[in-house]
Amino acid sequence: MPKLKTNSGAKKRFTLTGTGKIKRKHAYKSHILTKKTKKQKRNLTHVAVIETADVKRVKALLAR
Repeated sequence: MPKLKTNSGAKKRFTLTGTGKIKRKHAYKSHILTKKTKKQKRNLTHVAVIETADVKRVKALLAR
């Protein structure tokens, strides 16, 4: 059986931490930033850890 390719979209969007958690960036931070408040843009800058319900699905995309 040949090796499976890692999902390219997931590879670009998610990173694993040292403890095995999966980090992601917030959406809505790329364009049309003039109408967003400073507070909103600042809070979107921080990385987040994905929800536990999505861990299995994302790990399957990354572990191919």
